[in-house]
Amino acid sequence: MKNRIVGLAKASHFGPTLLVTSISYFLAEIYWATGSAVLIALSIFSGQLVVGWSNDLIDFADDLSHQRLNKPLVAKLITDSYLRSCLAIVLPAAIVINLLGPLGLLAGTLSLFTIGWAVAYNFYFKFNNFSPLPYAIAFALLPSLIAISAGYSPPNWMWICGGLFGVAAHFLNVIKDMEQDQASGINGLPQKCGKLVSIIIAMILILFALIILYFSDLSIP
Repeated sequence: MKNRIVGLAKASHFGPTLLVTSISYFLAEIYWATGSAVLIALSIFSGQLVVGWSNDLIDFADDLSHQRLNKPLVAKLITDSYLRSCLAIVLPAAIVINLLGPLGLLAGTLSLFTIGWAVAYNFYFKFNNFSPLPYAIAFALLPSLIAISAGYSPPNWMWICGGLFGVAAHFLNVIKDMEQDQASGINGLPQKCGKLVSIIIAMILILFALIILYFSDLSIP
Protein backbone atom coordinates (compact mmCIF):
# COMPACT_ATOMS: atom_id res chain seq x y z
CA MET A 1 0.00 0.00 0.00
CA LYS A 2 2.82 2.41 0.87
CA ASN A 3 4.47 1.80 -2.52
CA ARG A 4 1.18 2.53 -4.28
CA ILE A 5 0.69 5.80 -2.42
CA VAL A 6 4.27 6.87 -3.15
CA GLY A 7 3.89 5.73 -6.75
CA LEU A 8 0.68 7.68 -7.29
CA ALA A 9 2.24 10.78 -5.71
CA LYS A 10 5.30 10.55 -7.96
CA ALA A 11 3.17 9.90 -11.04
CA SER A 12 1.23 13.07 -10.27
CA HIS A 13 4.51 15.03 -10.60
CA PHE A 14 4.06 15.87 -6.96
CA GLY A 15 6.25 19.00 -6.75
CA PRO A 16 4.59 20.95 -9.59
CA THR A 17 1.17 19.63 -8.57
CA LEU A 18 1.63 20.84 -5.00
CA LEU A 19 2.88 24.22 -6.22
CA VAL A 20 -0.02 24.79 -8.63
CA THR A 21 -2.57 23.61 -6.05
CA SER A 22 -1.10 25.84 -3.33
CA ILE A 23 -1.06 28.91 -5.58
CA SER A 24 -4.66 28.19 -6.56
CA TYR A 25 -5.69 27.93 -2.92
CA PHE A 26 -4.03 31.19 -1.83
CA LEU A 27 -5.47 33.02 -4.84
CA ALA A 28 -8.92 31.55 -4.17
CA GLU A 29 -8.66 32.77 -0.56
CA ILE A 30 -8.60 36.32 -1.92
CA TYR A 31 -11.95 35.91 -3.65
CA TRP A 32 -13.73 33.24 -1.60
CA ALA A 33 -14.31 32.07 1.95
CA THR A 34 -11.94 29.38 3.17
CA GLY A 35 -14.31 26.46 2.59
CA SER A 36 -14.89 27.41 -1.02
CA ALA A 37 -11.17 28.12 -1.50
CA VAL A 38 -10.39 24.58 -0.35
CA LEU A 39 -12.89 23.14 -2.82
CA ILE A 40 -11.41 25.23 -5.62
CA ALA A 41 -7.94 23.97 -4.71
CA LEU A 42 -9.29 20.41 -4.81
CA SER A 43 -10.74 21.14 -8.25
CA ILE A 44 -7.35 22.25 -9.52
CA PHE A 45 -5.64 19.35 -7.72
CA SER A 46 -7.89 16.80 -9.39
CA GLY A 47 -7.02 18.28 -12.76
CA GLN A 48 -3.33 18.09 -11.97
CA LEU A 49 -3.74 14.40 -11.12
CA VAL A 50 -5.36 13.80 -14.51
CA VAL A 51 -2.50 15.58 -16.27
CA GLY A 52 0.30 13.93 -14.30
CA TRP A 53 -1.06 10.40 -14.34
CA SER A 54 -1.94 10.51 -18.04
CA ASN A 55 1.53 11.88 -18.76
CA ASP A 56 3.23 8.94 -17.06
CA LEU A 57 0.99 6.48 -18.89
CA ILE A 58 1.67 8.10 -22.26
CA ASP A 59 5.41 8.26 -21.61
CA PHE A 60 5.72 4.80 -20.03
CA ALA A 61 7.31 3.08 -23.03
CA ASP A 62 9.78 5.92 -23.58
CA ASP A 63 10.61 6.15 -19.86
CA LEU A 64 11.20 2.40 -19.83
CA SER A 65 13.50 2.56 -22.84
CA HIS A 66 15.64 5.15 -21.05
CA GLN A 67 15.37 3.33 -17.70
CA ARG A 68 14.12 6.42 -15.90
CA LEU A 69 13.91 4.83 -12.46
CA ASN A 70 12.60 8.08 -10.98
CA LYS A 71 9.35 7.26 -12.77
CA PRO A 72 7.08 5.09 -10.59
CA LEU A 73 5.94 2.85 -13.46
CA VAL A 74 9.53 2.09 -14.45
CA ALA A 75 10.51 1.61 -10.81
CA LYS A 76 7.51 -0.76 -10.46
CA LEU A 77 6.06 1.10 -7.51
CA ILE A 78 2.75 0.82 -9.37
CA THR A 79 1.57 -0.93 -12.52
CA ASP A 80 0.19 0.77 -15.60
CA SER A 81 -3.13 -1.05 -15.16
CA TYR A 82 -3.43 0.23 -11.59
CA LEU A 83 -2.63 3.77 -12.70
CA ARG A 84 -5.23 3.52 -15.47
CA SER A 85 -7.82 2.42 -12.92
CA CYS A 86 -7.01 5.38 -10.68
CA LEU A 87 -7.18 7.73 -13.67
CA ALA A 88 -10.58 6.32 -14.59
CA ILE A 89 -11.80 7.31 -11.12
CA VAL A 90 -10.24 10.76 -10.84
CA LEU A 91 -11.19 11.95 -14.34
CA PRO A 92 -14.99 11.96 -13.81
CA ALA A 93 -14.45 13.25 -10.28
CA ALA A 94 -12.44 16.16 -11.71
CA ILE A 95 -15.22 16.95 -14.18
CA VAL A 96 -17.87 16.94 -11.46
CA ILE A 97 -15.98 19.02 -8.89
CA ASN A 98 -14.87 21.57 -11.49
CA LEU A 99 -18.31 22.08 -12.98
CA LEU A 100 -20.47 21.73 -9.87
CA GLY A 101 -18.12 23.23 -7.27
CA PRO A 102 -17.51 26.90 -6.41
CA LEU A 103 -15.84 27.55 -9.77
CA GLY A 104 -19.23 27.33 -11.46
CA LEU A 105 -19.97 26.35 -15.04
CA LEU A 106 -17.95 29.06 -16.79
CA ALA A 107 -14.77 28.97 -14.73
CA GLY A 108 -15.15 25.21 -14.24
CA THR A 109 -15.28 24.74 -18.00
CA LEU A 110 -12.19 26.93 -18.36
CA SER A 111 -10.46 24.78 -15.75
CA LEU A 112 -11.29 21.63 -17.70
CA PHE A 113 -10.09 23.46 -20.83
CA THR A 114 -6.66 23.89 -19.21
CA ILE A 115 -6.62 20.17 -18.41
CA GLY A 116 -7.43 19.41 -22.03
CA TRP A 117 -4.56 21.58 -23.27
CA ALA A 118 -2.14 19.92 -20.84
CA VAL A 119 -3.15 16.44 -21.97
CA ALA A 120 -2.99 17.57 -25.62
CA TYR A 121 0.60 18.61 -24.96
CA ASN A 122 1.44 15.05 -23.93
CA PHE A 123 -0.24 13.55 -26.98
CA TYR A 124 0.70 16.04 -29.68
CA PHE A 125 2.26 19.42 -28.94
CA LYS A 126 5.47 18.21 -27.33
CA PHE A 127 6.51 16.79 -30.69
CA ASN A 128 6.45 20.08 -32.63
CA ASN A 129 7.27 23.79 -32.61
CA PHE A 130 3.96 24.65 -30.93
CA SER A 131 4.95 22.92 -27.69
CA PRO A 132 4.86 26.20 -25.66
CA LEU A 133 1.22 26.86 -26.64
CA PRO A 134 -0.50 24.59 -24.07
CA TYR A 135 1.69 26.04 -21.30
CA ALA A 136 0.91 29.61 -22.35
CA ILE A 137 -2.84 28.98 -22.44
CA ALA A 138 -3.07 26.86 -19.28
CA PHE A 139 -0.93 29.16 -17.13
CA ALA A 140 -2.70 32.27 -18.40
CA LEU A 141 -6.09 30.75 -17.61
CA LEU A 142 -5.34 29.17 -14.24
CA PRO A 143 -5.18 32.32 -12.07
CA SER A 144 -7.67 34.18 -14.23
CA LEU A 145 -10.42 31.57 -14.01
CA ILE A 146 -10.43 31.89 -10.22
CA ALA A 147 -11.15 35.61 -10.53
CA ILE A 148 -13.84 34.83 -13.12
CA SER A 149 -15.44 32.32 -10.76
CA ALA A 150 -16.03 35.12 -8.26
CA GLY A 151 -17.54 37.39 -10.89
CA TYR A 152 -14.50 39.61 -11.47
CA SER A 153 -12.71 40.49 -14.68
CA PRO A 154 -9.07 39.35 -14.41
CA PRO A 155 -6.54 42.18 -14.78
CA ASN A 156 -4.37 42.09 -17.89
CA TRP A 157 -1.19 41.39 -15.93
CA MET A 158 -2.74 38.17 -14.61
CA TRP A 159 -3.32 36.80 -18.10
CA ILE A 160 -0.04 37.98 -19.58
CA CYS A 161 2.29 37.10 -16.71
CA GLY A 162 0.63 33.73 -16.22
CA GLY A 163 1.31 32.90 -19.86
CA LEU A 164 4.90 34.17 -19.74
CA PHE A 165 5.71 32.20 -16.59
CA GLY A 166 4.08 29.12 -18.12
CA VAL A 167 6.18 29.22 -21.28
CA ALA A 168 9.31 29.86 -19.22
CA ALA A 169 8.46 26.81 -17.09
CA HIS A 170 8.14 24.74 -20.28
CA PHE A 171 11.60 25.71 -21.52
CA LEU A 172 13.17 24.98 -18.12
CA ASN A 173 11.25 21.77 -17.46
CA VAL A 174 12.57 19.87 -20.50
CA ILE A 175 16.24 20.65 -19.95
CA LYS A 176 16.98 17.71 -17.67
CA ASP A 177 15.82 15.11 -20.23
CA MET A 178 16.60 17.02 -23.41
CA GLU A 179 19.10 14.57 -24.95
CA GLN A 180 16.87 11.58 -24.21
CA ASP A 181 13.85 13.41 -25.63
CA GLN A 182 15.74 14.20 -28.82
CA ALA A 183 16.77 10.55 -29.13
CA SER A 184 13.12 9.53 -28.76
CA GLY A 185 11.90 11.95 -31.41
CA ILE A 186 10.35 14.36 -28.92
CA ASN A 187 11.31 17.58 -30.65
CA GLY A 188 9.34 20.41 -29.16
CA LEU A 189 10.61 23.96 -29.49
CA PRO A 190 13.00 23.76 -26.48
CA GLN A 191 14.57 20.54 -27.79
CA LYS A 192 15.17 22.23 -31.13
CA CYS A 193 16.64 25.30 -29.46
CA GLY A 194 19.00 23.35 -27.21
CA LYS A 195 19.80 23.77 -23.53
CA LEU A 196 21.62 27.10 -23.57
CA VAL A 197 19.11 28.88 -25.80
CA SER A 198 16.22 27.41 -23.80
CA ILE A 199 17.67 28.79 -20.57
CA ILE A 200 18.20 32.20 -22.15
CA ILE A 201 14.63 32.27 -23.52
CA ALA A 202 13.21 31.24 -20.13
CA MET A 203 15.18 33.95 -18.32
CA ILE A 204 14.04 36.60 -20.81
CA LEU A 205 10.39 35.55 -20.41
CA ILE A 206 10.67 35.63 -16.62
CA LEU A 207 12.33 39.06 -16.79
CA PHE A 208 9.52 40.39 -19.00
CA ALA A 209 6.92 39.01 -16.59
CA LEU A 210 8.64 40.61 -13.59
CA ILE A 211 8.88 43.96 -15.41
CA ILE A 212 5.16 43.83 -16.23
CA LEU A 213 4.36 43.00 -12.60
CA TYR A 214 6.57 45.84 -11.38
CA PHE A 215 4.81 48.43 -13.50
CA SER A 216 1.29 47.04 -13.00
CA ASP A 217 -1.33 47.83 -10.42
CA LEU A 218 -1.39 44.50 -8.58
CA SER A 219 -4.43 45.30 -6.51
CA ILE A 220 -7.21 42.77 -7.04
CA PRO A 221 -10.77 42.82 -5.73
